[in-house]
Amino acid sequence: MCLSLVLLLSSCSWFHRVSPEEFEGRAREVVARWHGSAADRAWRERFVSLEVMNPQGWARVGPIPAWVNRSAHNGAWQLATTLPADSPARADVHWPDGSVSQVPLVTAASAYTEFSTPAGFIEEECPAKGCRPLRVTGAELDEVPLETSRGTVQVPAWLFTVRGVKQKYVHVAVAPSSVTARPERAHGEIEEVMAFDQVAGKPDELLLQYGYGACDSIHGARAYETDQLVVVDVDEEYSGEMCPAILKTATITVTLVRPLGDRLVLDSGTGLPVVREVKRR
Repeated sequence: MCLSLVLLLSSCSWFHRVSPEEFEGRAREVVARWHGSAADRAWRERFVSLEVMNPQGWARVGPIPAWVNRSAHNGAWQLATTLPADSPARADVHWPDGSVSQVPLVTAASAYTEFSTPAGFIEEECPAKGCRPLRVTGAELDEVPLETSRGTVQVPAWLFTVRGVKQKYVHVAVAPSSVTARPERAHGEIEEVMAFDQVAGKPDELLLQYGYGACDSIHGARAYETDQLVVVDVDEEYSGEMCPAILKTATITVTLVRPLGDRLVLDSGTGLPVVREVKRR
């Protein structure tokens, strides 16, 4: 697969179609590398966030005025209150499987210090009519949903009230020290499948979202299954012609031998978990 977001001419002559035997060999390698590894244990047992925790930004309730985002980006914050000083040091996180973890929390003052710093790169300083002071008038500890490797959970978060803005400014209060980073692909490994979802009413079918090049032909999707894991890929073939190296996305279904259940889906290209988040058009 030859993928790029830049409009270039590329022959991609190195790409060849992966045979069923090559796919199965690669899938066995992926399973052996993942099963029982430190990354596997962390994915199943620790706090691995699948989304950016901070900056969490404004609560997702209605549109945000342009001046608000511009002011926040430029660090035009003003503290117009005394922030809570008696917040708990730790809080419980309840996982979908019924287990509970205690996580350390950051204070409201620490959260404010972090998000009130101007962005590292500012294209334009606040123009006279483009920015207004963001005056923080209160903060309360609440919970917000967060996607993790163990499912969607409610996590502690500081909700800051800003004068003149109806939305709260959200900063996840979980201390970074308790969060395990997502595993990263090894050098040279290319992502085959970006995301997946289960087909409604068909527990043995997966909808896969994938990327492909302008000169690729798609021959279907494949899956390799064990009792704990499912490895997926998309069978692509490059035409061998010179073509624009443009990333396109599409979806395709693959049928499993049995329903997915609680098995983890891995990408054959990177050997890493595939998130359940197909973006439908």
